[in-house]
Amino acid sequence: MSRCAVCRASTPATSRSSRPGGGPDGPHRARPPGNPPVARRVPDCDDLDADVPADGARCGDEVTKGGRMSDESPRSRAVVVGGGIAGITAALRLADAGLDVTLLEGRPRLGGLAFSFQRGELTVDNGQHVYLRCCTGYRWFLDRVGGAHLAPLQDRLDVPVLDVGRAAGPRLGRLRRNNLPVPLHLAAGLAAYPHLSLAEKASVGRAALALGRLDPADPALDEIDFATWLRQHGQSQRTIEALWDLVGVATLNATAPNASMALAAKVFKTGLLSEPGAADIGWAVVPLGELHDTLARKALDSAGVRTELRAKVGSLSRTEDGGWAVESGGERIVADTVVLAVPQTETHGLLPEGALDEPDLLLDIDSAPILNVHVVYDRKVLRRPFFAALGSPVQWVFDRTESSGLTGGGQYLAVSQSAAQDEIDLPVAELRARYLPELERLLPAARGAGIRDFFVTRERTATFAPAPGVGRLRPGPRTRAPGLHLAGAWTATGWPATMEGAVRSGASAADAALVDLGRTLGHPLQEAA
Repeated sequence: MSRCAVCRASTPATSRSSRPGGGPDGPHRARPPGNPPVARRVPDCDDLDADVPADGARCGDEVTKGGRMSDESPRSRAVVVGGGIAGITAALRLADAGLDVTLLEGRPRLGGLAFSFQRGELTVDNGQHVYLRCCTGYRWFLDRVGGAHLAPLQDRLDVPVLDVGRAAGPRLGRLRRNNLPVPLHLAAGLAAYPHLSLAEKASVGRAALALGRLDPADPALDEIDFATWLRQHGQSQRTIEALWDLVGVATLNATAPNASMALAAKVFKTGLLSEPGAADIGWAVVPLGELHDTLARKALDSAGVRTELRAKVGSLSRTEDGGWAVESGGERIVADTVVLAVPQTETHGLLPEGALDEPDLLLDIDSAPILNVHVVYDRKVLRRPFFAALGSPVQWVFDRTESSGLTGGGQYLAVSQSAAQDEIDLPVAELRARYLPELERLLPAARGAGIRDFFVTRERTATFAPAPGVGRLRPGPRTRAPGLHLAGAWTATGWPATMEGAVRSGASAADAALVDLGRTLGHPLQEAA
């Protein structure tokens, strides 16, 4: 689950590695006199019980008794284009395997579309992002940059759902789980969920059992939409709205009629039916920029990655010896392997001829928007960290007061709206007239409260559109050009466009590059059971 509308930091200066040499070739050290070196391998990053030497060696390196391999073993060079979560992951994986890595990012910050910015006293995320316990890739990323404690998970899934569309008046329900085995872990919570009838709850159980028998990798599932499958399995329109779309819109960024059944099956089977705690929700208690920019840059620096910001790549070409030359800001960087971790349209523009059989398919991967409405009240109006809404245009509401640094009292709420095609271009005044009354309808304490600030953030190309048939458009990490690999949540990860998918794409691209170079590094990502 990447972002909720539910599965952005002040501009930093350009950073470089502090390694001697400063460039892609890295440092060169003479072998000390004495006995011949004895090579050994630093344990892989996921060998948690192994003894890691205190000589600065990275996971997967071969070192001598005196330190790293000698000058007689030149290090391969890699360039990663794009400093989003996928690119950061790829760069860290390649550096952990002992490569000299340069990361090039055109923006003045890292983090891609999961970033923060400054608005007066507030540090604002451009959109609310959450993840699930089953997101083992993103959890690895948090651990790797030292930020896991800053994005804690719920002890147990608990989602408040407020229905204000009832004639009898608003009613609060909760989606919860217990510690019983799958699928019994959700049975009690479903039985107590007040927004569905008894018959509708029974139909949900039958559909969940059918869902558990599906293989999300089956290409046939990518050709049908989620709504068609739900109707075939007895789901009423109310059930779709009050349960399936409540979760699906937030994780897929599409309503059921516009979502690939394959991607929906991946989300629900992994998140709800893999293990009891798989759907427990986590979110950052600090601005996203602290995780995806500040801490990520520290991790990259510590790994020896040369990171260049405001470094837009203009071209990519072959060298005479079969390597790659990357042109950026007048600099020509030569590398043995390149990972393109940029959006599909930018990737299409950089791909050399013949790298993909049908490169124009990349241009057929549509995008989907996410809208976020930000409201700062002069007093506290919400007692919960977040809730979801039914019977209202509002989808999910999060309390961002503490993480934003708001002072002087009051409360800052972020309203996260996925699949926002109908609203993404509306004027701020119209959105204000729409959402402030809705928040008052949902939150009685907001009635009469003063508005200290109201603003909107828009991501028109927030994710790729998970429409039926998108699976055949998404390329894997390998291209037909040796040494050139692709990363990004839009590539063929099996996941929708989430932070989890981004991490997995970066890891897959890096691992493919390492295999091509004759190197390996233990894979840290584990699927949920």
